[in-house]
Amino acid sequence: MKQQNSTTNKTKAAIVFLIVMIIILLSNFYRLQNSKKANEDINTLFNDRLIVTDYIFQYANDLHNIKALAIQNSLNDAQKKAAIATLVNHIHTIDKLYLKTSLTPKEKNFFVSFLASSTTIEINSKNFNWPQVTQSSDQAIKTLKLLSRIQINEGKIKLDHSNSIHRENTTWGELQTALLVVLGAAALYLLIAKRKKIKVKIPESPSMN
Repeated sequence: MKQQNSTTNKTKAAIVFLIVMIIILLSNFYRLQNSKKANEDINTLFNDRLIVTDYIFQYANDLHNIKALAIQNSLNDAQKKAAIATLVNHIHTIDKLYLKTSLTPKEKNFFVSFLASSTTIEINSKNFNWPQVTQSSDQAIKTLKLLSRIQINEGKIKLDHSNSIHRENTTWGELQTALLVVLGAAALYLLIAKRKKIKVKIPESPSMN
């Protein structure tokens, strides 16, 4: 009977150890998945938000220069046209880089509007229509401000998501630590219990002599 109880206890202990190990393995797998997601968020923040912010800065600088040239009285039409054409070409170069980034649907709409303003600037510059060049530049700058807000909002979303993943990983890490402590305590208990059983001496029956 004692042997049967001992076998049953060992089976229960083995099942408990197995369940704990499965939980730890699943926890590790979940944390690895979370780490991949966090890495994706970091890459997105850099490639699609921080770099785009630099593009927007370059756009704004070019547009302000175009406005300054359009209202410049010391330059003739041909000089203005040539200088603005150089800036417009630089804007088109940035356009290609911007389009390679990941754009939200709202961002795509604003960017299409920006491209339209750039085209209007180019056409009116060739026709020496400087008031329209100035107006289109102002419109493009307003669109850039909207695009900039999107970068901030999207960046905040990715940052919040990354922080959320970090908190989840911390929770899973604490759970793993707690389970390992339980396993260690259980193993220590079994060792102590086994030693006590080994040290138990059965008293000898009194001699009849």
